[in-house]
Amino acid sequence: MLRQIFVNLPIKNMARSQAFFKALGLHFNPQFTNEQGACLQIAENIFAMLLVEPFFQGFTKLPISDAHKSTEVLIALSCDSKAEVDELVGKALAAGGTTPNEARDMGFMYQHGFTDPDGHQWEVFWMDMQAAPAQA
Repeated sequence: MLRQIFVNLPIKNMARSQAFFKALGLHFNPQFTNEQGACLQIAENIFAMLLVEPFFQGFTKLPISDAHKSTEVLIALSCDSKAEVDELVGKALAAGGTTPNEARDMGFMYQHGFTDPDGHQWEVFWMDMQAAPAQA
């Protein structure tokens, strides 16, 4: 059974990226953070490794996509309430992020999101699993 997830994201400016995510109330694990990479702890077993582009490039032979011009990934994070979704998006906007879409309320699920300074799209949502429609 897999136990943790580490999403690796290329970034341009370490100080700017750390300031942005700290403004959201998140923190970094200092044991795995230096000038080349920062371990953003999102939840107990969910991490994002923010890697400056030259360091990130060392892990792949493919070119790094420009997240401002194309979508390489959508990172979806659950929240405990609709209010928490709005609060997190509000913090992201106040810290310099943007929102790629309007909030969507589907009754059983409420979704909104933000784009960080490097263009990565973070979708945040609340869902009532009991009210979710059954799939055929």
